[in-house]
Amino acid sequence: MVIGILAVQGAFIEHEKIFKELGADTIQLRQKNDLDRHFDRLVLPGGESTVQGKLLKDLGMFNILKEKIENGMPVLGTCAGLILLAENISNDTRAYFKTLPVTVKRNAYGRQLGSFHYDGEIKGLGTFPMEFIRAPYIENVSSGAEILAETDGKITAVRYKKQLGLSFHPELCSDYRLHKMFMEM
Repeated sequence: MVIGILAVQGAFIEHEKIFKELGADTIQLRQKNDLDRHFDRLVLPGGESTVQGKLLKDLGMFNILKEKIENGMPVLGTCAGLILLAENISNDTRAYFKTLPVTVKRNAYGRQLGSFHYDGEIKGLGTFPMEFIRAPYIENVSSGAEILAETDGKITAVRYKKQLGLSFHPELCSDYRLHKMFMEM
């Protein structure tokens, strides 16, 4: 299994380390010609969604990745990655891939000072440590999207077909169960 990790900006190294510890091969996706290499899964990491979205388009990667996602490639979107996948962003006129039928609110918990840790339940996994950093949350889901976790009444994890969208950063904890779940999708 080869996991392609978007590496134009954000927390991609942390995902890469976890997947390597779990025995997967990884490649960093930094430019359009990296997309010619074989990879079975895609990770859209946390970072700054507007910067990532702009770079994906400027580098000619956007349409190729969108097509791979629409054709069923498993994808994990964390924080900014969730925003990139979301069909709608309630507090921003921009939207990106629009492949995950959810409405997301950017920076929903406030700025950096609003960052926090929460131990919450994830469907099928039990209690899981969640790190929220300038995090979005999911305001609503459309039909077909399965809610996997809520934090203080806000939706913070969903699955839709082969897409896993998370408001938080599982790559910043020592619990690899979400990464394993993604590898098994």
